[in-house]
Amino acid sequence: MQSSRSHPSVLADVTLPDGRRADVFLRDGLVASVQERAPYGGTPDETAAGDGRVDLGGALLLPAFVDGHSHLDKTFLGAAWQPHAEGGTIRERVGAELRARRRLTVPVTERALRLVHRMVEHGTGHTRSHVDIDPEAGLDNLHAVLDVRERVRDLMTVQIVAFPQSGVVTAPGVPDLLDAALREGADLVGGLDPHGFDGDVAGQLDVVFGLAERHGAGVDIHLHDPGEIGAEQLRDIAARTAALGLDGRVTVSHAYCLGEVADATLARTASALAAAGVSILTNGPAGSMPPVLRLREAGVRVFAGSDNIRDAWWPYGTGDMLERATIIGLRSELMTDDELRVAASLVTTEAAGALGLERYGLEPGSRADLVAVAAASVAEAVAAHPRRLLVMRAGRVLVTDGCPVAGLPAPEPGVQRAW
Repeated sequence: MQSSRSHPSVLADVTLPDGRRADVFLRDGLVASVQERAPYGGTPDETAAGDGRVDLGGALLLPAFVDGHSHLDKTFLGAAWQPHAEGGTIRERVGAELRARRRLTVPVTERALRLVHRMVEHGTGHTRSHVDIDPEAGLDNLHAVLDVRERVRDLMTVQIVAFPQSGVVTAPGVPDLLDAALREGADLVGGLDPHGFDGDVAGQLDVVFGLAERHGAGVDIHLHDPGEIGAEQLRDIAARTAALGLDGRVTVSHAYCLGEVADATLARTASALAAAGVSILTNGPAGSMPPVLRLREAGVRVFAGSDNIRDAWWPYGTGDMLERATIIGLRSELMTDDELRVAASLVTTEAAGALGLERYGLEPGSRADLVAVAAASVAEAVAAHPRRLLVMRAGRVLVTDGCPVAGLPAPEPGVQRAW
């Protein structure tokens, strides 16, 4: 039997993203209704929920965060600390990662579960994970993350990208492996620097978009290639997206080139991306990054993800998407309340739209995948690093005031929570 503590029927006195104070009524894992509170407090139905009422005292209520780009199979969480190995080129970094991966004794499944649990504790309810598909690993990482996806389905939604980390046309057998990955449960097909890594833009994109068309799959391509070379590939990707009718189902991750090209090239490329419905993912990296506000003004969907968390590529990362919004806000010089709300949208509504999530939000009929934070506004939530007061999945409480209560392991002895 469901208890009122684990499945509350009303979240009383919350601040909605638009600033209104309201009571949010829940039923059958969904948002049943949202009733604005009277000017002096209270609503006519406030006592109807009885023991199922959780009073949040004006805390900000948001839909669960969305991490639009993660690598569950790469993380070192759960293993001993691994010193960062430097590398100059992407190919050198790939080689360093392969060597580090061979040294690990903790299975992918265990490490990925550690990362999922950490993400959930911070309020993330959905992620898109790129999973390495290469000649050495074959489909092993995919099978591990498919197992994790099933085991955490009551905690988080996991989309899987079959990601050719070692290249597509220059790595023997990878097109066939990607094809098999899509048949065995991957949701999207990925790519990696068609020019800079494979040295064959047409060849790689022919494979990637050919597989997408054959399997009815989405596309999410890592693009680190710089300047005009990168922008030209973005326009090629946009043209292929339009030709196949994949509007809304194609993402280019990183796209550093958009922060490096001249205004005329940026405008031309943004126009092509917007017309084709290609989204841009950023994690707010060091160095150049896509200009968030200019792309949005041009009609391009921009959203955010963590990218690497404590792995061979990046020793940093917490899995906290509000922190990621802060990083992007700082890098993009987003300062006004309206701009801070844009930063928050990158990890909520814009990311949900890019991932094609259904029934996402706070409207009646939405899934009750929710997070309450100790802030009075969206702008404050992005700027202030607030603690998570409540994390819910389909109306079930997973975390309360930073402490897991359902489906999440207790912290290891001597290990403190991240907030």
